[in-house]
Amino acid sequence: MGRRQPAFCKWSAFLAGMALVALLLQGCTIRGVGYSFQGISIPPDVNTYYIELFENQAPNSTPTLPRDFTERLKDKIRTETRLKYNDETPDIEFTGAVTEFRVTAEAPKAGEQIGFNKLTISVQVNFVNNKDEKANWKQQFSFEDFFGPNDNLLDVQETLIENITKELADRIFNRAFTNW
Repeated sequence: MGRRQPAFCKWSAFLAGMALVALLLQGCTIRGVGYSFQGISIPPDVNTYYIELFENQAPNSTPTLPRDFTERLKDKIRTETRLKYNDETPDIEFTGAVTEFRVTAEAPKAGEQIGFNKLTISVQVNFVNNKDEKANWKQQFSFEDFFGPNDNLLDVQETLIENITKELADRIFNRAFTNW
């Protein structure tokens, strides 16, 4: 008669096997089906994308904001999808404009003092799917970040813009490539 393994050994082997399966499935994409375990849903016939430089329609924005935002969105798609950049005959296209760059004072306190300031950035996005025109959409995306009443905007602007444009790129990406 063989020795019985202690219960903890069986559970350890089971947990180790499950961890291995989880590692193998992490980030796995089933090609040809348009499905990913990351939640990305790209039809199998869509292989290329193009992002036109966003226009600057916000009078108060920094001059480099449209270019920086366009590059952030390109990087997000390049690093998180299988799509290849193509500026001649893309399967999907993004165009748009930075439409708002606004600083407002929020949460007034007694004595008319400002509680904090808010920077809001908005972008208008046009998404064109050249393979399926029913998938086309236009949408305005906005996000804001806050800074203290005693902070100079020029001192915190770079960090605020980075935080806001990251969130905007995430939202646009999710609208284009997931079913959220």
